[in-house]
Amino acid sequence: MESTPEAPQPVRVVMQAVGGWVGRLGRIWVEGQIAELNRRGSMVYITLRDPVANVSARVTCPVRVLEAAAPAPQAGARVVIHAKPDFYVPRGTFALQALEIRHVGLGELLARLEQLRTTLAAEGLFAESRKRRLPFLPGVVGLVCGRESAAERDVLENGRRRWPAVRFEVREVAVQGDRAVGEVMAAVKDLDARPEVDVIVIARGGGSLEDLLAFSDEALVRAVSATGTPVVSAIGHEQDSPLLDLVADVRASTPTDAAKKVVPDVGEQLQLIRQLRDRGRRVLQGGVAREEAWLAGMRSRPVLASPLREVDRQVEQVLDARDRARRALTTALDRAADGLAHTGARLHALSPATTLARGYAIVQRADGSVVRSAEEVGTGDPLRLRFAEDELTVTAGEAAPEEGDDR
Repeated sequence: MESTPEAPQPVRVVMQAVGGWVGRLGRIWVEGQIAELNRRGSMVYITLRDPVANVSARVTCPVRVLEAAAPAPQAGARVVIHAKPDFYVPRGTFALQALEIRHVGLGELLARLEQLRTTLAAEGLFAESRKRRLPFLPGVVGLVCGRESAAERDVLENGRRRWPAVRFEVREVAVQGDRAVGEVMAAVKDLDARPEVDVIVIARGGGSLEDLLAFSDEALVRAVSATGTPVVSAIGHEQDSPLLDLVADVRASTPTDAAKKVVPDVGEQLQLIRQLRDRGRRVLQGGVAREEAWLAGMRSRPVLASPLREVDRQVEQVLDARDRARRALTTALDRAADGLAHTGARLHALSPATTLARGYAIVQRADGSVVRSAEEVGTGDPLRLRFAEDELTVTAGEAAPEEGDDR
């Protein structure tokens, strides 16, 4: 493009020429560190900085491209971006249009671990329902640790200090490097096969993510999930979280914390026993005191304080009932005797013998029928006259006329 002071090129022509030249660069892979990351609607605006030189570039990226690089990169992450250079002519600004984003270095490693964590979680290996409770007092504790490591010393010393009688089965293995996964898996399987081992502790001191990478290995995680013995993970420090922590039955922040979780403190247990014994004694004494009070109250009742008094009262009631029954019977007999006497008197008054005793007689025919009128008797009929004391046989004569009769 030719130009002179007398014939300069317009800005638009220059910008269009620059844009055309930039557009011919083609797609390119760019590595850098995300210095800034701003979301605006469906687009993300990134400032990509060179980690060595003080140089940065503007990157425009659709949200779907950013989220495709699971986990989505954040500010400070190192990434590799497949981008297309673009020159915005109206403002004369240069930017890279991101087509794909990948994690690099530590970021790529974290992305792989996150993907593995998601996969194993979907299979249920990290579910709380699979977690097993640790035994209260393990007879033998299996310990997988580095050779002559501080983690081994912390677990053994703290465990024996808390419960001197506890026994350990120690398996010293490589805890980083290419041999770590195989040796740790073999040690875990060996301890899990021993029936006397009640719990397995996998311990290692702190380190970088690369140093602890073996404890996020998929094969090791699956091997731990398949054990029949409860497993305690004590890897690194509080901020370290390998996948082994998620699959283990119990996660300890440090090897020292693992010893506290696995082995009870003998002093605390003795104190607890004393407290329970004192509580039991108080409960027992209170129960005995209540029973004694109840017994004393029962003994103070009249029926128990003087048992014969109740017998005497019952005797009095029996005697009183007897007297009342006797009086009632006597009264009833007297009343019945009076009634009988009255009935006898009435019968005597109504008796024919009493009438005969007053001078009357009963006239009967020979057949014993009573003659009630002279008209019933014929002249010469034999009759029997019955008196109070004796009787007389007579023959009927003629009937005498009644007084006042004209015949």
